[in-house]
Amino acid sequence: MGELNYGNFEGTFQVSHRQAQSHHMPASHFHSTYEVYFLISGERTFFIEDRTIVMREGDVVIVAPDILHRTTNAAKPEHERLIVNIHPDLLDSGDRVGRDALQPLYETAYVVVRTPLHERAAIDALADGIRQEVRERRPGFELYARTLAQQLIVRCCRRIGEQSAEPMAAPSPMHERISEVVRYLNAHYMQELSLQRVAERFYVSPYYLSRFFKEATGFTFVEYVNSVRVKEAKKLLEQSALKAGTIARKVGFGSVTHFGRVFKAVTGHAPLHYRKGK
Repeated sequence: MGELNYGNFEGTFQVSHRQAQSHHMPASHFHSTYEVYFLISGERTFFIEDRTIVMREGDVVIVAPDILHRTTNAAKPEHERLIVNIHPDLLDSGDRVGRDALQPLYETAYVVVRTPLHERAAIDALADGIRQEVRERRPGFELYARTLAQQLIVRCCRRIGEQSAEPMAAPSPMHERISEVVRYLNAHYMQELSLQRVAERFYVSPYYLSRFFKEATGFTFVEYVNSVRVKEAKKLLEQSALKAGTIARKVGFGSVTHFGRVFKAVTGHAPLHYRKGK
């Protein structure tokens, strides 16, 4: 098993390379950066926002900031992948040329790029260059790695315009059913949401919902609901002057104490860490 991890002090650029028999993503399910996930080999199941997709060798997924996502094992857990997280401020050059080149990223919560064989060598070379820079850490390595990551993202944006816009089918009817549940939770997170109540609404048993929700998304039911609420709370903390207690009630938490505890468990920080101008 090989592993390489780097993150700068500001949290604006991270690189993670892993060869593994089996691996689930760490506890943080959303972040303030774009995430570029390149599957070098193997197969992975990727849950993003409200869909589950199957990634195959050579695929690249780019997830926008603050979008809930998680990967889980596919039928064959052996895989190799490279993940790059880069803050929007490091991508946006401030001019129209740069914004036009990255336009597909600004139009959706995530993009999935199926790399054709003739493009694979170029993508592999960029990924290898990023890994080499981070591994060797020569002067200016982060800047060099960031420019390589930007090139990788631009190539992916070009490919988005060329590949079929046909939506990806769910891996199974069960996954499609769970996607319906997820869309309901995304829209009603501020209400009381118990496993029993949601199961009744979708005419399934709580056991079925609990088991297959975890299988399809990688989250437990409660973990997902809490993550959605925390994501919305983080947005309100950053964009409004509402008090933490008001925000807690607004996103569906019954008490400020519970809100604070769950918020820290999900993000690693207390709520006021995200208050602008704090």
